[in-house]
Amino acid sequence: MIMAATSQVFRVIHGRRFGRILVPAMTFQNCSQSPHPCINATQPHSFEQRRQHQVRGYRTSPAWHTYYLTPPQVNSILKANEYSFKVPEFDGKHLSSVMGFDSNQLPANVPIEDRRSAATCLQTHGMLYGVFDGHAGCACAQAVSERLFYYIAVTLLPHEKLVELENAVESGRPIHPILQWHKHPNDYFSKEASRLYFSSLRTYWQELLDLSVPGEQLSVAEALVSAFKRLDNDISLEAQVGDPNAFLHYWVLRVAFSGATACVAHIDGNELHVANTGDSRAVLGVQEPDGSFSALTLSNDHNAQNESEVKRLQSEHPLSESKTVVKQDRLLGLLMPFRAFGDVKFKWSIELQRCVLESGPDQLHENEHAKFIPPNYHTPPYLTAEPEVTRHRLRPQDRFLVLGSDGLWETLHRQEVVRIVGEHLTGVHQQQPVSVGGYKVTLGQMQGLLKERKARISSTEDQNAATHLIRHAVGNNEFGMVDHERLSKTLSLPEELARMYRDDITIIIVQFNPHVIGGQ
Repeated sequence: MIMAATSQVFRVIHGRRFGRILVPAMTFQNCSQSPHPCINATQPHSFEQRRQHQVRGYRTSPAWHTYYLTPPQVNSILKANEYSFKVPEFDGKHLSSVMGFDSNQLPANVPIEDRRSAATCLQTHGMLYGVFDGHAGCACAQAVSERLFYYIAVTLLPHEKLVELENAVESGRPIHPILQWHKHPNDYFSKEASRLYFSSLRTYWQELLDLSVPGEQLSVAEALVSAFKRLDNDISLEAQVGDPNAFLHYWVLRVAFSGATACVAHIDGNELHVANTGDSRAVLGVQEPDGSFSALTLSNDHNAQNESEVKRLQSEHPLSESKTVVKQDRLLGLLMPFRAFGDVKFKWSIELQRCVLESGPDQLHENEHAKFIPPNYHTPPYLTAEPEVTRHRLRPQDRFLVLGSDGLWETLHRQEVVRIVGEHLTGVHQQQPVSVGGYKVTLGQMQGLLKERKARISSTEDQNAATHLIRHAVGNNEFGMVDHERLSKTLSLPEELARMYRDDITIIIVQFNPHVIGGQ
């Protein structure tokens, strides 16, 4: 009976399986479970260090020339994970403020640690989009990408719908799907864990039923916060309880001991809500009266560059820890994002960690990351998955939303991102003076730059806006133009070296319908 309901609520999509868990290079150098060598601690980790190291590598290593990729080969790599979906303007009941979306991913880690999700809420209104940036492996990002939207959708259901849902499951009757997923074939769903996930979700909606009152409903912002926190709590609880199935027992522990940031957008008519946990980012592309595009950031990064976030962390721990809670711009000197799902090493007591590990499967004992206790670990939890929610009422000049993992924002400034996307979507290119960045160029070189820009403008090889943006993120030269040689060299780097120079990049670009927005 439960399994029948599981198969209806969770539309499982078969796809590729995961590789083994990866340990972050910033912390550990010996990873027996890693499918490829860890990055040595002396290698560059910041974007600028990676870029400088990358340029030096190109100039000095003749090996790169043996991996030169042709333009069709470059396109094949860039387009391997692209996905587009067009939304009907009228579905028979409502006009849609969303015209459609483009998404894409470019791996640096093997396997890629980023995930993405997009879905239509079928029993309420609106659409959900999310990018999830994993660390210490892909397990947590995978679990969150599968589960979080269900938690959000259930939290948004009115009391009457929750009653119908519970009664249908209890009696074994068919139930209506909660979400319609929009997924690339490579976007994997875990069939093995679906029953466990459904059981936790059902417990959650039963509690919502007990607490809710007919006629009353949480706001979207409250629902987003509740869903984020509850899923993170379930990830923690499932790891503590374990599972009789050896595979699932190991899996829930992998999910809990790895981590993931999340940036999620919920769009319903003119109402846009962004819930962010970590350092992925949501940026709105706004078209100005002169046709140019400006960037409006709708999320705050939760890291050491956010002064209020540092103060929040310090205020939650004793004064004696004020110098160790954030050290070298990292949480306890280790973790860059200050909010994340999973990462129970920064949430559980030392006693609980040891107890769970001792009773866990043998594979976990070989994982250096799981056994490691962070330094100056006195008053956990140090980490939370609670999101910061931003509400924005859409205007006709709000043309698109870019959700991106930090791999995008490390390579391109937000203003450059919205310019590239805006010009691609509208076909109108704002001609700015060619910047040479302090370089001395001859008139002949300047003429060549202008010709290159003209050729770039006339190029229409990317139908997918996210692919177009990734092309610029990876291939832009010092003059802000896509350089095929740079693209080729970057994309042909061996797996064990790619992560030195860049991070995984995941992008979702949602395009709005200004006519519908203006009429509402």
